[in-house]
Amino acid sequence: MWEYTEKVKDHFLNPRNVGEVENPDGIGEVGSLACGDALRLSFKLDENKRIKEVKFKTFGCASAIASSSALTEMIKGMTLEEALKVTNRDIAEYLGGLPDEKMHCSVMGKQALEKAIESYLGSVKQEPANIICECFGVTEREIERAVRENDLSTIEDVTHYTKAGGGCGKCQALIEKILARAKSEGKAKDRPQLTNLQKIKLIEDTIEREIRPILKQDGGDLKLVDIVGNRVIVALMGTCARCKVSSVTLKNFVENKLREVVSPKITVEEEYENDISGQ
Repeated sequence: MWEYTEKVKDHFLNPRNVGEVENPDGIGEVGSLACGDALRLSFKLDENKRIKEVKFKTFGCASAIASSSALTEMIKGMTLEEALKVTNRDIAEYLGGLPDEKMHCSVMGKQALEKAIESYLGSVKQEPANIICECFGVTEREIERAVRENDLSTIEDVTHYTKAGGGCGKCQALIEKILARAKSEGKAKDRPQLTNLQKIKLIEDTIEREIRPILKQDGGDLKLVDIVGNRVIVALMGTCARCKVSSVTLKNFVENKLREVVSPKITVEEEYENDISGQ
């Protein structure tokens, strides 16, 4: 039998913010009834672009209800940029911990929040997802991210955090390959650091190959202005320049991609066109 903290029990028996926000700014849905867990999260912003109201509906176990309730309490009053920094581990820690076998509930909350924010932005698209676990509909991208962010090392770990591999087991060989790839990439991080020229070239290539094509799908674009150490200075153009929360696009997509490919120390800053013309 799993051991639950008093705070988990409280949020399960007395969940906060249950329901759906009327005329929401963003809605995020993850999971499905067929997979045993489903979560729908909606939010509304105030005049200062802070989360004024947030509610959830979930179908799942005590940990799923408690994690969803906790998340809604955590992000009230935050900007979208601040909310995106909340991790699944933050949710678990807020509750005083979750059993390893139930960590996927905190991951589901984080995913629902990100999808709700993406629906509000309505701009950044991702490449089609490759389903690895057919039983629970878990994608390769979701597994890779859970492995990277939570330092997972075994199939059992992956199942605890994503449910992948916990059904028929046919996907376990694919999960093992993802784990091996992550381990190899981890070793690569221990190799000598890139020279300045190598880093600049990798940043330029990543922007051209993996960032600009996605932004252009919705009429946006990005121009590399300068690179100062680990600071990457860019100018957003097209629909991205007019986006009401362009800073979220920079942090949640551009910066994350460069950190993933180039270095976790990368930070991305925006420089506006009038600033550039005045240089």
